[in-house]
Amino acid sequence: MARKETVRNAELLVEKAMKGNDASHDSAHVFRVRDLALSLAHEQGLSSNPDSMEIIELAALLHDIGDYKYLRDPSEEKLVENFLEEEGVEEKKKSTILKIIKGMGFKEELVGHANGEQCQEFGFVQDADRLDAIGAIGIARCFTFGGSRKRVLHDPSILPRSDLSKEQYMNKQEQTTINHFHEKLLKLKDMMKTEAGKRRAEKRHQFMEEFLKEFYDEWNGKA
Repeated sequence: MARKETVRNAELLVEKAMKGNDASHDSAHVFRVRDLALSLAHEQGLSSNPDSMEIIELAALLHDIGDYKYLRDPSEEKLVENFLEEEGVEEKKKSTILKIIKGMGFKEELVGHANGEQCQEFGFVQDADRLDAIGAIGIARCFTFGGSRKRVLHDPSILPRSDLSKEQYMNKQEQTTINHFHEKLLKLKDMMKTEAGKRRAEKRHQFMEEFLKEFYDEWNGKA
């Protein structure tokens, strides 16, 4: 099967599987991550390697299918693996794509699972996903997700957790939306794996810091 057809089928799977999600984790998020990952890889000279670019594109497209935050049926966890088999993706590529997806999450890095040996394509996909979590779009996504879970915007009496375990992170009910910036989003700049990702994260991180300063000033009646 031609690569273009596989990519198109992956796009269709994303649109179908993520249709019921809120706008913080919808198909538009996935397509932005795909475009960012390919752009980062191109910036670092990987575009001359079609196999690597295919791995990056498919891993980026499929990375949020079966996300634990939106799991409606346990069978969804096998959707990606089944898709790659049905599309006839060769075993080595399939294994690499699945390994990238499994190791990408912030919750995995909290317990050190994402710091093991990874392929060169991994950093581009993970950095792209994290870039979409910060900056202007990251702020919009953060408040969209918080609103979908009826989360409190801010409560000065609830302090951000400094020593966050995987279990605490996965328990979304304990967070306020503003605390999520301190517990995760402001940490992402220093967790970028690629040089291209690090460069782009600087501006987005600065934008978030300026936003938070304004938010606190307005909350406290100073602005």
